[in-house]
Amino acid sequence: MQDLGWGAITLSVLKQFLPVWLALALTFAASIRYRRRLGLYGKLFDSAIGMTGFALVMLWVFTALFADLIATHDVLSQISQMKNKLPGTMQPDGAGWYLLGGDHLGRDVFSRMIAGSRVVIQIAPMATLFAFMVGITLGLPAGYFGGRLDTALSFLANLVLAFPVILLFYLLVTPEIVETGLPQYMAVVLFLFPLIFLTVLLNARYYVMPARRNLILALVIVIGGWAYLALVSDPGTRVALLPAALDPLRVPGNILIVFVSVVFVNAPTVFRIVRGLTLDIKTRDYVAAAQTRGERPWYIMLWEILPNARGPLIVDFCLRIGYTTILLGTLGFFGLGLSPESPDWGSTINAGRKLLTIAPHPAIVPALALMSLVLGLNLLADGLREESLRD
Repeated sequence: MQDLGWGAITLSVLKQFLPVWLALALTFAASIRYRRRLGLYGKLFDSAIGMTGFALVMLWVFTALFADLIATHDVLSQISQMKNKLPGTMQPDGAGWYLLGGDHLGRDVFSRMIAGSRVVIQIAPMATLFAFMVGITLGLPAGYFGGRLDTALSFLANLVLAFPVILLFYLLVTPEIVETGLPQYMAVVLFLFPLIFLTVLLNARYYVMPARRNLILALVIVIGGWAYLALVSDPGTRVALLPAALDPLRVPGNILIVFVSVVFVNAPTVFRIVRGLTLDIKTRDYVAAAQTRGERPWYIMLWEILPNARGPLIVDFCLRIGYTTILLGTLGFFGLGLSPESPDWGSTINAGRKLLTIAPHPAIVPALALMSLVLGLNLLADGLREESLRD
């Protein structure tokens, strides 16, 4: 069997992505059919920019979900004869092609690109969500109450923002800092905010219905508390809060460090956005009406102010996932946090850049993948902003 030409390579790649094309077709068909019932998400399909961004983002989301079906080789499998081979090269044993070539260790570039999408999709949205939970939980009271609370929280946020980001990551991943358990202690604090947010949100909503409130809060605290302990617990370290048998959500130490670092860096910016929106919205008439009715402060913040700030926050959430994706790529490029054999796009770009003049494809392929995902997130944010302004 001969090596493939570019036309055959393109057809083979498109064929491998068949599960993604089917999932995209079903998603778009259902979304367009019921778009009038889907609120802001449905209105996104009235915008060409928004649809394009959504398609690019969902392309990589479905790629991450179906990675095992799409990848043609094991991401760690090395064939010495395939080092830096061009796209479409046949394996020496005739077992198959390296569709996008081989890297400097003889690993399949196409399969590593596919596996790298799973790393990004697993970390970036969740880290951004956790950062939003921290920023919202602290930003709402800072903007609503003002005074010394606002001064203190704003000072802490500015203090974190004034610190160089890359230097901060270098400090967090150094062996000496890791041995002190600082990243785990930071996780103990930061991962507590989603539980606090949900508890306060539901308590404010069902405060006038004590029986229902107590039942809901009990379920949230028990289930959420277990999930929280499972996330932060790491058997064999200083933060071993659960026995191994009760810890199914164990997060590898290197991923935990990257996750905590991203949350810690993004949370102050979200705090400042939420604080600014709260300062503006709290002067509106419907907030004054809620105060006149005797509503409690947290009810006003979470059920009057926050819903009316959702437009800018949703747009910023999409943009911030893009920033986080770039940040993850930067961390991988500098070899911070993730293991050296990780197929994440940043590490792959870093490994391939040293041989750009000889074999550019190992670095170009993940770079294009990273660029397309970030472009999709930016276009999606633009589409959401465009549609939210029409409301």
